[in-house]
Amino acid sequence: MATTTPGPDYAEQKAEASAQRDGLPRPVSSDTQSTALDTVRLWFSPTTVFTKAHVMGDVDPVQSTLPLSAYCFMTGFIDSISFSAVFVWCAFQTGNSVQLALALARLFEGPAGHRDTSFHIADKQALTSVLTFIAGAFIGRIGDRMGPKSRAWLFLGTMIQALFTMAAALAAWKSGQGSVADNRGDPAWTNALTFVALGFMSASMGLQGIMGKRVNTQFATTIVLTTVWCELMADPKLFRLNHRVISRDHKVIGILALFVGGFVGRALIDAIGSPGTLGIGCGMRVLIAAWWLVVPGKAGEKKKQVDV
Repeated sequence: MATTTPGPDYAEQKAEASAQRDGLPRPVSSDTQSTALDTVRLWFSPTTVFTKAHVMGDVDPVQSTLPLSAYCFMTGFIDSISFSAVFVWCAFQTGNSVQLALALARLFEGPAGHRDTSFHIADKQALTSVLTFIAGAFIGRIGDRMGPKSRAWLFLGTMIQALFTMAAALAAWKSGQGSVADNRGDPAWTNALTFVALGFMSASMGLQGIMGKRVNTQFATTIVLTTVWCELMADPKLFRLNHRVISRDHKVIGILALFVGGFVGRALIDAIGSPGTLGIGCGMRVLIAAWWLVVPGKAGEKKKQVDV
């Protein structure tokens, strides 16, 4: 009897389990060639790409590896900008939430009359990031009406992320402030426009997170990888290095993409500053948005569209 990998009910795990029930898994080259051919056909068939049936159709989560990997890359890329300037993560809201809890606890520290009741700028920045992240994630609920896996929503939602990133770039540029802080007590961003930049960056990550979650793959939200790390270490097939294991391989791809994104983001900050780096990030998101339009759908859904 075939066994399935324990854990969340990801679409990729269903596909992997189904392949095992049918017999031996297909060779990696077979899956890769099929996906590549489907994508090439879409690129060279504009009449197909721009039809309503195609745009409103759902992508196949199993074949969404590349754009979701790009999402993970953008997480590291955007977070490198905010952390370098103010030591706040736009995507990782666990740390920001704990920081706000510590700020509240500070009000009760020491004897009455000698307590620190000021709201530190680092706490203000953490609060800005949390609130705007939630607002961005709430915008993602639009996808529930359009279809969370539809190409139309994945394109539109990613374009909204790009607009948020562009707004952050403009705000950071007009602020006239630096890009890299020397220590936590002396952030590079302190004026109102940099708070606006931080807010738009966090909103873009909140929207990306809920979009990634709705696709329901091994990449999870594409922004918080603590769970991905835990699931990777718990994967019973972790050391089956001579086999293709989707539940393991896609998690590794997501982690590496985030790492590379952080590295590239910091390298660009040192070369052209945070406004220019955010501008490049905006362009990347536009490319990812277009990418969603050519992600193939499931074979059964494609046949259904042809019959209609």
